[in-house]
Amino acid sequence: MAIPTLDAFQVIGDPSRRKMLMLLSADSLTINNLAENFEMSRPAVSKHVKILETAGFISIQDIGRERYCTLQKDGFEELQAWISYFDEFWTSKLKKLENLLNNKRHN
Repeated sequence: MAIPTLDAFQVIGDPSRRKMLMLLSADSLTINNLAENFEMSRPAVSKHVKILETAGFISIQDIGRERYCTLQKDGFEELQAWISYFDEFWTSKLKKLENLLNNKRHN
């Protein structure tokens, strides 16, 4: 089965994938360890893991018989860039408002 190519927001749009990312923020986990936290089949967990890997949110390393999932920075960079754009937008708007209020106060 082909793994769909999703943008970063589609990837984190799924509550199960967001929970997986939160779990992985504490430590690397095997796919089986991740699966223990969900009421879904192991293949369903594997599909979510593959989507996270494809989007650059996690990496998977084979160690012995286990596959360990670890957070990766790449997937988060797209989100951060989008959020930063709007941070700059609002900072600019608030700075203009501050300047306007300061000018009114001094007049």
